[in-house]
Amino acid sequence: MQSKFKRILFGGDYNPNQWPKEVWAQDMAYFKDAHINSATINVFSWAKIQPSENEYDFTELDEIVDMLSNENYDIVMATSTAALPAWMVKKYPETMSTDYEGRRHKFGARHNFCPNSLVYQKYAKTLATELAKRYSGNKNISVWHINNEYGGYCYCDNCQKQFRVWLKDKYKTIDAVNDAWNTEFWGHTFYDWDEIVVPNELSEEAWDGMTSFAGISTDYRRFYSDSMLNCYKLERDAVKAIIPDALVTTNLMGTFKGLDYFKWAKEMDIVSWDNYPAYDTPWSMVAMTHDLMRGLKDEPFMLMEQTPSQQNWQHYNSLKRPGQMRAQSYQTIAHGADTIQFFQLRRSKGGCEKFHGAVIAHVGTNDTRVFRETAQLGRELESFGTRTLGTRNKSDVGIIFDWDNYWALEYTSGPTRDLKYVDQIHHYYEYFYNKNISVDMIPVDGDFSKYKVIAAPVLYMVKEGMKEKLEQFVKNGGTLITTFMSGIVDQSDNVHLGGYPGPLREMAGVWVEEIDALAPEQSNTVSFSDGKEYKCNLLCDLMHPEGAEVLATYESDFYAGMPAVTKNSYGKGHVYYVATQLEAAGLARVLDEATDEVSVSGVIAEETGLEITCRESENTRFYFVMNFTDEKQALPASLAGKVDLITGETAKEGDMMNKWDVKILQEAL
Repeated sequence: MQSKFKRILFGGDYNPNQWPKEVWAQDMAYFKDAHINSATINVFSWAKIQPSENEYDFTELDEIVDMLSNENYDIVMATSTAALPAWMVKKYPETMSTDYEGRRHKFGARHNFCPNSLVYQKYAKTLATELAKRYSGNKNISVWHINNEYGGYCYCDNCQKQFRVWLKDKYKTIDAVNDAWNTEFWGHTFYDWDEIVVPNELSEEAWDGMTSFAGISTDYRRFYSDSMLNCYKLERDAVKAIIPDALVTTNLMGTFKGLDYFKWAKEMDIVSWDNYPAYDTPWSMVAMTHDLMRGLKDEPFMLMEQTPSQQNWQHYNSLKRPGQMRAQSYQTIAHGADTIQFFQLRRSKGGCEKFHGAVIAHVGTNDTRVFRETAQLGRELESFGTRTLGTRNKSDVGIIFDWDNYWALEYTSGPTRDLKYVDQIHHYYEYFYNKNISVDMIPVDGDFSKYKVIAAPVLYMVKEGMKEKLEQFVKNGGTLITTFMSGIVDQSDNVHLGGYPGPLREMAGVWVEEIDALAPEQSNTVSFSDGKEYKCNLLCDLMHPEGAEVLATYESDFYAGMPAVTKNSYGKGHVYYVATQLEAAGLARVLDEATDEVSVSGVIAEETGLEITCRESENTRFYFVMNFTDEKQALPASLAGKVDLITGETAKEGDMMNKWDVKILQEAL
């Protein structure tokens, strides 16, 4: 597909307003040495460019834009609306958010606004309009960046009133609300809309972070995601009213729980996101999150932020080891990015991010390890030209990721508090990652026909239409893999009566009678027909086959001998049901069979410890080969003879790759 960019954007957040102008000139020279060609500006400058209610001052921003334009930068212009100016909070305190405990916040921090404040909406939209008017003629502005990392929650009266409006629009009648939320439970019946209050620590969520009514709390999550999205759309529309062809985005945060990113992506011209793995985040988790961001629009995305060296806000902010940032950047491109951008280009001298890594450190020179590594990466990316831009990742496997399920599963009170949605998705993704099998992360309303295999772990909430889509996929020859805690509730978190897994029961060919929860120190064993045994833990479904073939059974406890893994023929396809959390080797046993029978394999035939991911253009396949292990790895024989895009050298069989080494090998199609 055609990329939205003419070159790989390489740069990041730049705040020259924090520095005297003599530093600006030095920065431009250093950035040229690092082959930086892009800068994200104006992210937190609202107070500077609007010093009072009816006054704008673009003098400094004009100078910054002119300086970058003269150097032919691709400018990412932010709208500055993520942190309110003090004058606004002083005059309009209702613009500030009210927290989970019911306390209205005072001026300070960021992500501090109420999205349902009409005052905030008015001034944010006006600021976006003024920025678009002023810079509409600047051809160096490649992207408009709305707000920044939308997040946080508000439980104020504004939000409560708008929540009621949202509910009226969704349910139409108060009786429908009572039915959806099953308010006969605990005598919660509502007779008037104004009896409904926001679910926080003062109401439904008053006990240890859990909720009395998951239906209410999940609806508030949906409402709040929509409220934030409305703010984004107000600013986006303001920009596009002046610049109709503007490329507009906002930076997302991977598996962030607060917002339904599949819904958001439909309103974004391009997805962008901020990648900040911890020192112990598995590389498979990083890859999965990239695939999720690509999957939001099924298109290449922007990496808006990563650190060139270290974060400042995690518990342990380890340095990236020599070569790690480069390898991480290439992994990002491998999974679909067309840009590599950092936070930040120059390290701040004060504030809570003063120890957040940057291309230019506090020493203020280009004579640092981090700068040299950044410059090396910049040279390499510049040498690629447009070769990788717009290329696609192709997959035979889809994994369903759904924010409604994310919210509802983790709100449910039982059977275990250790059940975490993202961890369960990753447990399955990791198998495909280790096999170098390409995966698309897909929504519940996506096009299933593109895939041979769909994995739907913990598909707890089966909403209207999902049963029919999944049945059609399997009947047409697809393989569906699902698990414990699937098919349990509807879109309002009410149980599908008639036996678990509810709407999936017929196609899975099993009935789950009970669910046993195992404490962290407990486990069971699962035995397959060939006698091989594997550990399992967390949850164990006690199920009865209803036509499904039993592949494995439990070995201990009173349910020894009951099915733990089944396979059911349905139409032309199959449904695998995994009733417990299997250790990695046991899960691999199941998924090997599921993938082999439909001829799904890795991008190369050989087994290897290397991560190998492919992107394709119309005439070239690019194999991104990366070593994230602690051991040297030999290049697989099938990749020998291909030319490395980075070095121009021909790869040889047996070439050894050290940790953090990268090759991009080309193959004509």
